[in-house]
Amino acid sequence: MPTLFTRIIDRELPGHFVWEDPVAVAFLTIAPLRPGHTLVVPRAEVDDWTTADPELLAHCTGVARAVGRGVKKAWDAPRAGLIIAGLEVPHLHIHVSPIWEPSDLDVSDLPVEKDETVLGEAADRLRRALAELGYPEAVPPR
Repeated sequence: MPTLFTRIIDRELPGHFVWEDPVAVAFLTIAPLRPGHTLVVPRAEVDDWTTADPELLAHCTGVARAVGRGVKKAWDAPRAGLIIAGLEVPHLHIHVSPIWEPSDLDVSDLPVEKDETVLGEAADRLRRALAELGYPEAVPPR
């Protein structure tokens, strides 16, 4: 059975994509820490980052680095936080979010953002920043 993230990648479920390449995608989470909170997910269904092929993990962290640069630029944040927790969905995913202080990384008990406009505007803002940073080939159209 495909994971929730595979269903999003396959467009069976909606997602606000900000990055797509043959190996990985990035889309905004529906339960953001802050606007711009993005998940980097490999297309391959890998349950745990500790069992991932080293090349796949390196590619995903490279995408996370680019997305981190994008969220810093788009929200004028001093840092981009990165978390690999893997408890919510059994499919490797890397959380990337603009941060200002350590408490910005508390992922417990986050409310779901039900306003698609809010997520869409955040995705547009991040796509623009990624294109401006030199990643236009990976930025999907809206």
